[in-house]
Amino acid sequence: MKVVVFDDDPTGSQTVHGCPLLLRGDADSLRRGLAHPSPLLFVLANTRALDPGAARQRVTQICRNLRQLLAEIRSEDPQQGDADLARRLDPLLLVSRGDSTLRGHFPLELEVIAQELACPLAADALGCNGAGVDARFLVPAFLPGGRTTVHGVHLLDGEPVHTSAFARDRLFGYQTSDLAAYIEAKTAGRVPAVSVEHLSLEELEAAGSSDGRGFEALCVRLAQLAQGAWVVVDAERPQQLAAFGSAVRELTSPTAAERWGRPRRFLFQSAASLLNGLVELGEQPLDARGLAGLRRRDGAGSALPGLVLVGSHVPLADAQLEQLLAAEPGCRLLEIAVAKLARVLEGPAAPELLASLEAAWRSQLEQLLAAGCTPVLASSRGELDCGSAAARRRLGLELAALMARLVGAVAPQLGYVISKGGITSHTLLESGLGCRAVELQGQLLPGLSLVLTGPEARVPALPVLTFPGNLGDRQTLQQAFALLQAGPGPTGPGPGPPGC
Repeated sequence: MKVVVFDDDPTGSQTVHGCPLLLRGDADSLRRGLAHPSPLLFVLANTRALDPGAARQRVTQICRNLRQLLAEIRSEDPQQGDADLARRLDPLLLVSRGDSTLRGHFPLELEVIAQELACPLAADALGCNGAGVDARFLVPAFLPGGRTTVHGVHLLDGEPVHTSAFARDRLFGYQTSDLAAYIEAKTAGRVPAVSVEHLSLEELEAAGSSDGRGFEALCVRLAQLAQGAWVVVDAERPQQLAAFGSAVRELTSPTAAERWGRPRRFLFQSAASLLNGLVELGEQPLDARGLAGLRRRDGAGSALPGLVLVGSHVPLADAQLEQLLAAEPGCRLLEIAVAKLARVLEGPAAPELLASLEAAWRSQLEQLLAAGCTPVLASSRGELDCGSAAARRRLGLELAALMARLVGAVAPQLGYVISKGGITSHTLLESGLGCRAVELQGQLLPGLSLVLTGPEARVPALPVLTFPGNLGDRQTLQQAFALLQAGPGPTGPGPGPPGC
């Protein structure tokens, strides 16, 4: 079995480890990813940074590349086919991973995946019966981050998520935590709330019991879902998602025809925790100390300095940045004034002025590193009123690209990077560091994934901690910094010099 995850930013692999994250969706990258021994493959589409049309286009192209590649792998021509890889991809489960606080292009991405990969045209490539989608499951639980679903209502730390600041997002806001009503609203009424099925905590608890009757009942229910049904899945504990994942594997396996008539085709819109139910990965090989030990060193064996990048502008990110700077005297802020950048980009000599600003900011980064400080490169706080969603996205992409170029310029001097914000992290990895793919090592703290850049990157084997904007509490950024700065033990660098 292989689970292919279309991820709308690079932070969605925050509960798993030991798998590749592709920054590109071309056929060669996809082939390498499918051949990787991990049961998980993430394709980072970065669609949350795009407008709906561009997001649709990007996911469509990835799907078509994947469909053509799968057709070649499953070809009956011995010169083209790869029978061993084809067996390892049966079944192939498709997941659209989105935000656990419900922001993003839902249900656009899942609809594109259904149109391109769960249709009669793709039947031979995917080794399925061509019957289309049997059911779509919405599973937004991210348990380590306090995102749970109870009685069909999505919660953040026990409170309805629509009462949080995330629901007031200017691009992806919403007004309900009832997931059936959320589906109805996001589909503009095409899927009425009353038609949405619901898998309850009680059913999932029973499915995980030892007598087997609850599991049998869950499988029967999933097998009998109406064609194309939408299903909201409750989750409060990992064991509930494990029971759901076991039922999914039972009904999608090649042997499902023996008991259930045929293998089912399921699609999933989920946050991170569902993936731990779909696959069994075991313990993470490296603990926090081991991950900190991946910090790059110079030729003499001394640990190289770190850099903190903060592009996220949600209130939680503001509080975390403030705490880091107040508690860590070795961290020095270099702020990118967003309003000033916007004026430059709108002006008559934008390329020349931007190049001059960029050179000045790069010089300041170099000076901080030379002084033994940890640079904290951050956008100015708050949201600029851009007048339109399109203008907001353009400015966001320009800002992310600028910050990525600045970090890329000093990356050879760095031992690690902490990157806060999904779009910020994707742009850093792809354009700032020149990565085609990264290898996920594991979580430094719950939900904070550490990846290593690949051999093709500008700086190979550079540890990058991808830090979602909406995760943790006020102290979490400081805690992550302290862990990476301390290193693996006595050989770690300790605090910066007194001059910083």
